[in-house]
Amino acid sequence: MMMKDQKWKFFKSICSCYFLIGTLILLPFSSCSDKYLTYKRLYQFKSEDKKPDYSNLDYWAAHPLKWDPSDSIPKPLRKEKRDTLIDVFFLHPTIYTMELKDSSLNAGIDDAYLNAKTDYSSILYQASVFNQHARVYAPRFREAHISAYFPKDTLAALKAFDLAYEDVKTAFEYYLKNYNHGRAIIIASHSQGSTHALRLLKDYFENKSLQKQLVAAYVIGMVIPGNSFSSLQMCEDSLQTGCVCGWRTFREGYKAPYVKAEKAFSLVTNPITWKTDSQYAHKKSNTGSVLLKFNKIYKRTTGAQIYEGIIWVKRPKFPWSFLYSTKNYHVGDINLYYMNIRENVGQRIKSYFHNQMLK
Repeated sequence: MMMKDQKWKFFKSICSCYFLIGTLILLPFSSCSDKYLTYKRLYQFKSEDKKPDYSNLDYWAAHPLKWDPSDSIPKPLRKEKRDTLIDVFFLHPTIYTMELKDSSLNAGIDDAYLNAKTDYSSILYQASVFNQHARVYAPRFREAHISAYFPKDTLAALKAFDLAYEDVKTAFEYYLKNYNHGRAIIIASHSQGSTHALRLLKDYFENKSLQKQLVAAYVIGMVIPGNSFSSLQMCEDSLQTGCVCGWRTFREGYKAPYVKAEKAFSLVTNPITWKTDSQYAHKKSNTGSVLLKFNKIYKRTTGAQIYEGIIWVKRPKFPWSFLYSTKNYHVGDINLYYMNIRENVGQRIKSYFHNQMLK
């Protein structure tokens, strides 16, 4: 086990406090209306011991044995050929951003509003990107409050992240025991989910027998330190398997203060070319973004270029985009490249099974 100061350094190296502006830049990329208040009535389950019970489907935001928003398909794609050759284990970003209800930094596992917001924001707009070729599993977990990323009490923040990760581990172990049955798997995540995904990859995949089942990991929206792994590598092209992809998206010419403060550049993948070089990918190669209107695909919204550990893009083009002044596109890390990710998942799965046949 890492000492407390080492653990805090680890979290600081992979986490950033840009989540504060998430609510300010959410509108173009996902629904942020208070329809969540209406959906609360669908989430009236209660945990007697305040812990998730992963044998109960209520404690999965996405699961193949029930309908959930991850099953949603944008209207233009509903005639596409679908299969479920592999599994995706998806970890959602920070949803617990409102004022703290009590002294705890962790969300309640049966908070109806948070569960509704999780399902009809992240699960709908992000996890759905994987549903053409995979069964999607997304556990609910007692996520750390947004303030844990810039704490006054370091020990309390560490405990909050540890508790959230313990839920993630418990869910993953339940998934392995009851659902995986040797199937190939993708680990996918965004923001706080990626904080936990990096630990999960280290604990269960790197230099472990499970590594051979890893198609790829899409660890998005979080810094990936250069020393994160020893055997797992960043993906160098669109067909490599058993590797890690990740990026953070900003307006060209802008580096957020927390990025400037990072001591080393993050590992990063270009979500259009799937390479790690600095070659500019033109917006013509962006095959489609899914923004507020889930059933509308916007093509050629913006390109992508790796610059010093982040992705730089020109101002995205979509209806009323001239009103969109933010330079931090964190909330759009997945949505801006929705179709490119969707297509790449299929490419890597095909490559994975081809490689398995050659062994």
